[in-house]
Amino acid sequence: MPYNLPATRLLMNRLRQVMAEEGETRSRLDKVVRLIASTMVADVCSIYLRLQDGGLLLIATEGLKADAVAATRLTANEGLVGLVARRAEPMAIQDAPRHPSFSYRPETGEDPFHAFLGVPILRGGRVIGVLTVQNRTERAYDDEEVDNLQTIAMVLAEIVDRINPDALNNGGTDEKRERNTASLEGRVFCEGLGYGRAVLHDPVVPAAKFFAADQVTESHRLSEGMAELKASIDRMMSLDGAALGEDPRDVMETYRLLAHDPSWAEKLQEGVKSGLSAEASVDRARREHRARLQSARDPYLRERLHDLEDLDNRLLRILGGEEGKPQISEERSVLVARRLGPAELLEYSNTGLRAILMEEAAASSHAAIVARALGIPTLGGIKGLTTRIDQGDWVIVDAEEGTLHIRPDDSLYDAYKGRVSLRSERQAAYAALKDLPARTKDGTDVSLMLNAGLELDLDMMKQAGADGVGLFRTEFQFLVSESLPRVNDQIELYKTVLDKAEGKPVVFRTVDLGGDKVLPALNLQREENPALGWRSIRFALDHKGLFRRQLRALVRAAGDRPLTVMFPMVTVVSEFEEARDLLMKEVEWSAQRTGRTPAKVEVGVMLETPALAYGLKELAGKASFLSVGTNDLMQFFFAADRMTPHVSERYDLVSPSGLRFLKEVSDSCKTHGIRMSACGEATGTPLSALCFVALGFTALSMSAGSIGPVKQMIRSLDLQAFQPDFLAALDAPEQDFRNQVLALAADHGIELSDG
Repeated sequence: MPYNLPATRLLMNRLRQVMAEEGETRSRLDKVVRLIASTMVADVCSIYLRLQDGGLLLIATEGLKADAVAATRLTANEGLVGLVARRAEPMAIQDAPRHPSFSYRPETGEDPFHAFLGVPILRGGRVIGVLTVQNRTERAYDDEEVDNLQTIAMVLAEIVDRINPDALNNGGTDEKRERNTASLEGRVFCEGLGYGRAVLHDPVVPAAKFFAADQVTESHRLSEGMAELKASIDRMMSLDGAALGEDPRDVMETYRLLAHDPSWAEKLQEGVKSGLSAEASVDRARREHRARLQSARDPYLRERLHDLEDLDNRLLRILGGEEGKPQISEERSVLVARRLGPAELLEYSNTGLRAILMEEAAASSHAAIVARALGIPTLGGIKGLTTRIDQGDWVIVDAEEGTLHIRPDDSLYDAYKGRVSLRSERQAAYAALKDLPARTKDGTDVSLMLNAGLELDLDMMKQAGADGVGLFRTEFQFLVSESLPRVNDQIELYKTVLDKAEGKPVVFRTVDLGGDKVLPALNLQREENPALGWRSIRFALDHKGLFRRQLRALVRAAGDRPLTVMFPMVTVVSEFEEARDLLMKEVEWSAQRTGRTPAKVEVGVMLETPALAYGLKELAGKASFLSVGTNDLMQFFFAADRMTPHVSERYDLVSPSGLRFLKEVSDSCKTHGIRMSACGEATGTPLSALCFVALGFTALSMSAGSIGPVKQMIRSLDLQAFQPDFLAALDAPEQDFRNQVLALAADHGIELSDG
């Protein structure tokens, strides 16, 4: 009997009925394997459950010995079933006993069976079991049979994932398997503590929506969704980029080709024809892409699989409409995502999120800045996050230590409550310092400024007690939009920032695009080493139309107020001079056209490349000030990509070499009369800030949450007493220099809230 579409559709309808029935899981699984075996004309159909240790337990069968159920247990990677689980992809074998991975288990009575077809049962990108069919005769299973068995495996995933293997051994009760507590490590993007239920950012297709009542209607829905998806991508491709020059469009063009690939659409339509809903058909493709991504090592393949998964998610959101959006509870919700863009995260800004978790650190760097602006505890770079966590799982997010606890037990929750209480006490102590100056015991004033990039950052300025904005990242307005911001949009934002600052200084950094900051409208060419590539001031000077429009917006927004502008990643003085000349032309243009110019124009430079540190003599008298950008400067100094977790935390700024270099910069600035400050993540920890102050920096810019702890440290510091001892330690460092500085701070009674 040939395997045909009507039979598959009939099987799907029967599966829907079986899964909707009440009763114990064991009896429902027995019905399922009988249905599959009869529909596929197979002599055997079996389901294996993957256990915590990776082993595989036979939990249901039609055709093998009934006594083998809950008794046959394969070790991890054992036999053909283990091979399917390890590869996370289907395997069809004409003569199984001859395969080198075949494992003979006499208790199952499988001696007479030759043909074997096995597919992984996937949930959230992880393999939770294996579904197999076998035949006595040697036969080749065709692509349609493989495809449909994968569809059945997807339907079974929800029920298989909840099976308790111990209950099967004890008579087959319907007790559900409890998933164990798990703890994962991540990188802290925004400090804090959070507790709540996991809400998955990527669309979730519930089991109730797996099946389609009307295939014709469902096929039409899928076609309409595909058309809308393609149109949205085509709109992104047609954005006017005339001001940017003829940039390569390879990246977005590849993405567009994937969306228009007829084989992808055909595969999705086949799922609908077999009885699945449009959402379930897309979800099946997404599970396969995720499973392949888990095992893929080739960078190009991983990139394509990422693109395919992104397309799957976009299509699911289109199909789901409002229902497809994550449902954030006002009580306790923790957002879980593989990747997040800044625009996506901003959509959650007023939903009351308790924490944010992201699997990929590099792609989430801009989202991390938004999270800090929102003040939401955030962890990123959590390996295996989306395969270990389910919708609705309770989680504790420790964004102080960089730890995530999934499904925590009572002891972990009690410890969490104690930590929250201590943190509240610390925050109250910092709040009491808000209106007090950041002044050392011996009378040295340190200006503590705010790092910002969004309008909502400015709302934190008063609350944190900041002295102004030491770094306003103007590129964020570009990054959160799929089109280039118009001049009037930029003017409106910059005016709002100056208004909210209420006369306090604001340092605007011009567009810092390229590298890890990819602008959707630019479709930039991928580079081998983007951090060292065509970015920041290099990019701006090569796109003078874009750059001059921003400079014009800054001048017009300032009106007759003071304007302070800073250029990023300047490597040679000539780059600064060219950028400064463009700014002054816009000031002249404003004077001629509007009769208004800023009351005062200060033009500074970010020191982010070691080369510029040795050009300060030439910069003297030309730049009004210099700000050390610790993020990029230290990654170039240590030759360690800050977006690569394996090396980003390998080298410590609080080290003899790093601090000696910064001392050279400080001494050179003093020699040449250049006002200096420091900004970046490194300035925001009390220990690092202590080192900067001891090196002569009296202006630091940081996130709002860092100002309180740093101010507390400064007010406990006697700089005249500490500085000589610190410089002596820098000249004669011990092997563990960080601990040497910590001990020195303790000897001087300096209050540090971090290590």
